[in-house]
Amino acid sequence: MKTIDKIPTSKIQRATKLVSTGAKVGVNYLKYYSDKIVISKEEAKERLNKNNAEDIYDGLKQLKGSALKVAQMLSMEKSILPQAYVEKFSLAQFSVPPLSPPLVIKTFKRYFGKTPNEIFDTFNATSVNAASIGQVHLAEKDGKKLAVKIQYPGVAESISSDLTMVKPIAISMFNIKGKDSDKYFKEVEHKLIEETNYILEIKQSKHIASSCAHIPNLKFPNYYEDYSSERIITMDYMEGQHLSEFTSDNTNQDKANQLGQALWDFYMFQIHHLKKVHADPHPGNFLVSNNGALIALDFGCMKSIPEDFYVPYFELAKKKNINNNQYFIDKLYQLEILRKDDSKEELDFFTDMFHEMLSLFTQPFHGETFDFSDAGFFGKIAELGERYSKSTDLKKMNGNRGSKHFIYINRTFFGLYNLMFDLKAQNIKINNYKSLL
Repeated sequence: MKTIDKIPTSKIQRATKLVSTGAKVGVNYLKYYSDKIVISKEEAKERLNKNNAEDIYDGLKQLKGSALKVAQMLSMEKSILPQAYVEKFSLAQFSVPPLSPPLVIKTFKRYFGKTPNEIFDTFNATSVNAASIGQVHLAEKDGKKLAVKIQYPGVAESISSDLTMVKPIAISMFNIKGKDSDKYFKEVEHKLIEETNYILEIKQSKHIASSCAHIPNLKFPNYYEDYSSERIITMDYMEGQHLSEFTSDNTNQDKANQLGQALWDFYMFQIHHLKKVHADPHPGNFLVSNNGALIALDFGCMKSIPEDFYVPYFELAKKKNINNNQYFIDKLYQLEILRKDDSKEELDFFTDMFHEMLSLFTQPFHGETFDFSDAGFFGKIAELGERYSKSTDLKKMNGNRGSKHFIYINRTFFGLYNLMFDLKAQNIKINNYKSLL
């Protein structure tokens, strides 16, 4: 894979890159209008989406940092984005061009004050894995094989300006209006700032590893603070297959079920017991060991769940509460889905919309076990998301609603559901986490 010798770090450099990417998108639209004359509108739109996704991703992968992280987050919104975007943006999870070896050495010395070879017995300056915020290198110390994650230069300093640049796209995509919409962007900005603080990540990683070590078929690396800093993390190198690679060719249903149960228990234990959850459940953050254990990595994005959100959110996971109209409406107000300044039309529309959505999305919680290999269930979720994304009524209304905590909690569940479906996990015990307390 081609390496990168330099990353734009100043506001002007990064803005210039986005402007050039925008120009390419503009050219793609001109082609689209021409294509509609000679081919069907559907074929022309598919070609437009493919060209735009490729050009936008190519621009973001050179910027790296929060701009690329937003693309990664959007790749999980399979019911919102066209498939071309999902496929291209999902590459941001664990497959982006890495820094060149000379830039790696320079960056490491800048962060640590020493070169890698002054710290480790051996250090491979060629990356084994590159993602949106940092990339991983192999090293050895005292006979122990280590993974060293190095943050890309300029990432932490450019978060606010990057989000300012992508904000108009998000506002348009999610139909956000109103003066208080900034609370959502502040929530994302706060989390991205946390993700660039590797000292915090080590603290969070060690806490999760010690708190969840008793969960069957779940493993974590050890972390080494003496060889880490605010922009560098050193941990055990974990042998295993990327979860996406495992799911692509697995034929062992028992192993899939074992991994699925471990994954589900891990998330339910965090949510219901720790009230803090690993809010970045994508395939790049999980490995499968040779003996079928799940290896969890990368705890930079952790979301605390306040009690005043946790209670109504999970009350609406119960079927009896969804079907109790007044109780249901009261909880929608508590979760800021319904607003006091809503018109009657908005109240009726969003009450019906969320009743339909929650009735479907919470089905795994309505029984003792659930079959996450059920393509029909996930097909209904995709169909519902597509229907509302095209709703002309929804586009006329204020999409700025819901507690800021929805951003990362919903992201967690969408990601978890997708991973469970990729595994084709069956007969998953939904409340098994209670036996692990």
